[in-house]
Order: sequence, then structure tokens, then C-alpha cells
Amino acid sequence: MKINYLHQWNVGYNEASAIQKKLAATLKFIPPERKIRLVAGADISSKKGDDRLYASVVVLRIPEMEIIESRSAVLKAEFPYLPGFLAFREVPVLCKAFEKLNNTPDAVICDGHGIAHPRGLGLASHLGLFLELPTVGCAKNLLVGEFDAVGNERMEWSELRVNGEGAGAVLRTRTGVKPLYVSPGHLMDIGSSVRLVEVCLTRYRLPEPTRLAHQHVNSFRMEKQGKR
Repeated sequence: MKINYLHQWNVGYNEASAIQKKLAATLKFIPPERKIRLVAGADISSKKGDDRLYASVVVLRIPEMEIIESRSAVLKAEFPYLPGFLAFREVPVLCKAFEKLNNTPDAVICDGHGIAHPRGLGLASHLGLFLELPTVGCAKNLLVGEFDAVGNERMEWSELRVNGEGAGAVLRTRTGVKPLYVSPGHLMDIGSSVRLVEVCLTRYRLPEPTRLAHQHVNSFRMEKQGKR
């Protein structure tokens, strides 16, 4: 699939911050314009002491959860690990994996944040602009924001607020387990983001596209490292 490269990645901290603020102003928060049937899950893997990043994209047909396609890529990391700037480190290799897809997904779920981000442009939002696709951030840990207590039952959720504005949902995907932090990336709103994650849930905490992408990328990394 085609990638809409919007800027160079080899930039300094101040320029990266300025890029995030500029791109954040171009995001659109709307319900998907067409029915979502193909959902891609995207994840990254790395190993301490290895400067390479590994990415995998798994495309599923929903609600059947049938795997349609999976692609992977590896790329040397050029940007340091800095919280709030992970897109500059991880999106380049994710784009390489997406470029290999023969099937263009209707939506993408990322293991990362959307607009629930200090400058309103987390990894899922950044990637969504490059892919020009509806994207959702579904993170395991909180980056920024505040929320009220979440009920203990499956699919109970509380609004995630950043600077007093709604930026996502703190969603309990299984009864009694830690919630996930769901936020729209691009071409999605909060409600449609939560609904997409719900449709993609099986019996696990993580939505199936990102759960399978996580498994796939770790296997891919171990295979490649074993050949060094």
C-alpha cells in the first residue's frame, strides 16, 4: 500500500515537537465513512543492545477474526527513545511493514496512543496521517491525562481527559483486569474507537489485531536475531 510521507525523520527534539504540533492541527475526528471489515493490528519489538526495530502488521477480517495477511519489516533506529516522541522512532519501520501489504485495511489499531498525548499527536495519530486511514491508539499504560474510576465489568469505561478535554476512554476489556487506554488517532472519534476495540475483543485483554501483531513481531525478531 502507498504511504503519504509528510516529513523527514532525522530531526532534533525541538523540530520534532514543532512537527507534532503542526500535524495535530490536521487530524480529523469523525466516525468512519465506510463499514470496517479489514482491521490491521500494528506492533513493534526490540531487544536491549540491538539498535534495530522490528515491526509487524496483521490484517484481520472482522467479526470472523480471520487472518488475511501479515507483513514485517526491520530497520535501524535513528531516533532516541524519548517518551512522547516514540513515533519518530517507530513509525518509520511500521511504514515499511505497511508498504508491503497487498490488502489495504479499513482501519488500524496500534499498540500506542492517539490524541491522548502531550501535544495531541501520539503514535497512532502520526501513523494515521501517513497511512491516510482511520487509526485507533490502544495502549496498555497511561501517558497523559486524568479519568474517573472505571467499573470492574467488561466494557465499562471512563472518559480520559487531557487538559480538561475528552481525549479517549479508559476501557475495561475483561472483567477484573487492568483497563486499556483507547484514543482516536485519525479519522475516528472516541465513540467509534471504543466500538472498534470492542468488536475486536475475544477472550483476551488486548484486541485481537494488536495481540496477534505482538505475537507475530516477537517471533519475527527472534527469527532474524537467530540468523545474525
